[in-house]
Amino acid sequence: MKKDKAVIYWLLSGCVLVFIMVVVGGITRLTNSGLSMTDWHLVTDTLPPLTEEKWQHAFNEYKKFPEYQKINVHNDFTLEDYKFIYFWEWFHRFIGRIIGLAFIIPFVYFLIKKRIDNATLKKCGILLGMGALQGFFGWFMVKSGLVDHPDVSHFRLALHLTFAFITFAYTLWVALDLIYPERNLVLVDLKKLARITLIFLVIQIIYGGFVAGLNAGLVHNHWPLMSDGQFFHDSIALEKESWLLRFTEGKCGVQFVHRTMAYVVVGLILFLYFKSKKYTLSTQQQNGLNALVGLVFVQFALGVFTLLYSVPMWLGLLHQVMAFFLLTAMTYTLHRLSK
Repeated sequence: MKKDKAVIYWLLSGCVLVFIMVVVGGITRLTNSGLSMTDWHLVTDTLPPLTEEKWQHAFNEYKKFPEYQKINVHNDFTLEDYKFIYFWEWFHRFIGRIIGLAFIIPFVYFLIKKRIDNATLKKCGILLGMGALQGFFGWFMVKSGLVDHPDVSHFRLALHLTFAFITFAYTLWVALDLIYPERNLVLVDLKKLARITLIFLVIQIIYGGFVAGLNAGLVHNHWPLMSDGQFFHDSIALEKESWLLRFTEGKCGVQFVHRTMAYVVVGLILFLYFKSKKYTLSTQQQNGLNALVGLVFVQFALGVFTLLYSVPMWLGLLHQVMAFFLLTAMTYTLHRLSK
C-alpha cells in the first residue's frame, strides 16, 4: 500500500498536540490552577472573560468552592491571582478543543476523499472514542475537587494523566503502521519482553499520577534511601489501616512504590537491551533500543533531582515531559519488534 504522507502528518500532528496538552496540564497542576474554572460550557467558555465585570463574576463563583474557602481565602488571594490560575486551566481546555477540531476536520476530509483504508478507519474510530473519553475523565477529575475537598482525587488525576499517555501512544502506533507498512521478522522473545516492559512503564506513569495528586514528592526528600537512612520507612506502616491503602493512598507508601518501580523499569529496559544482543537487529530496532536506554537514565536522574529539590515546577514539568519521550521510545521499539 502506498504511503499517504498527509494522513501520516495528520496523525503525528495529533501526537504533538496531545504532548502540548499534557505539558500545559502539568503546568496547570503544578500551579494549582485546575479548579479555577468551576463551571464549563463548550461554546461560551471558548474565550476567557473579556471584561472586568465578567472576571469579577467568575471570581465570585470561584469563591463558592472549597479551594478558595479552605485555602486561598487565607492567602490574600486577589482577582489578579485568580486570573493567573484561570488562564492555565482555560488554556488546557482550549487546547483540548483544538485537538478535537484538528482530528475531526481532516478525518472527515480524508474520509470523503477515500484516503483512509478500512484498517486505519477502525483505528481512527477508536481514537475518536478515546478523545471523547479523555474529555470525560478531565471533567470527572475536576468535579472531585469541587465538592468537599480542595483537591482533586489522585485516582482520577492518575486516570486522566495516564489515559492521555495511552492516547498519545496509540496515535503514534497508528501513524507507525502507516509509516512502516512492510513487515519485519518478529522477534518473539524480545516482543514479549518489550510488552512486559511497557506494562511496568505504564504502572510507573500511574504512580507518577498518584505522587502528583497526593503531593507525595514533598516528603522523604532523600536518595537513595528515604528519611533517616531507611529503605522502607517506618512512616509507611502508620499512614493507613491496610497495606493496599498504604500503597495507593498514603503519601509515603505511594512514593516508595514510585521510587522502587523506577529501578524495575531501568532493569527491564537494560535486560531488553542486552538480550537483544543475541539477535541481528534492523537499524530501526537498534535505534529504538538505544534511545530507550539513554532516555531511561535521563528520566531516572530527573526523578532523583525532582525528589531531592522537593519538586520545583521546572523539574517536575521536565520529569513529566521526559516520561513522554520515554513512552515514545518504548512505543516505537515495541512496534519495530512486533511488526
